[in-house]
Amino acid sequence: MIRNFLLGSIAACLLASPVAADSANLLGVFTNWRAFTTGTGSDMTCYAISAPRAVEPKTAKRADIFLMVSDWPGRKVKGEPEIIPGYAYKANAPVTLGIGGDRFNFFGRNNGAIGTAWLQNLNDGKTLMEALTHGVSAVAIGTPAKGARTVDTYSLAGFADAMTKIHTACNM
Repeated sequence: MIRNFLLGSIAACLLASPVAADSANLLGVFTNWRAFTTGTGSDMTCYAISAPRAVEPKTAKRADIFLMVSDWPGRKVKGEPEIIPGYAYKANAPVTLGIGGDRFNFFGRNNGAIGTAWLQNLNDGKTLMEALTHGVSAVAIGTPAKGARTVDTYSLAGFADAMTKIHTACNM
């Protein structure tokens, strides 16, 4: 339920919808990344999010596409990465995020027509965050339940500043 709320908030905020003011609080825009908070107290979540700068194939029918990193202070979770591809993933198909020469494996999970991918090995979290902070671009590769493999390229310009902002807002 909170995941659906966040996804709705994300789409509204990035599309500059009037609903955005009611669902999430914009902390700032940092080049290609935006930082937000939603909720209060133990239900507060802070997240940094970006839309891809390039997508392949360009003709694929997809919903909103994002790369997101969240802080969940009530759960004591800092810097949780998530890929939102704009489609439901093919069962058991690999999902990867590449940054420079590093590759990180994710697992896809579908909730109806919406898929999300999460870091497969939590021990890779610190290395992934370092790569995102110091990298130039990140490339997410996944396979939809129907259709060809997708490749989404994200700029990492502004990522470090957005992360600093959300960590401060969530006291993490």
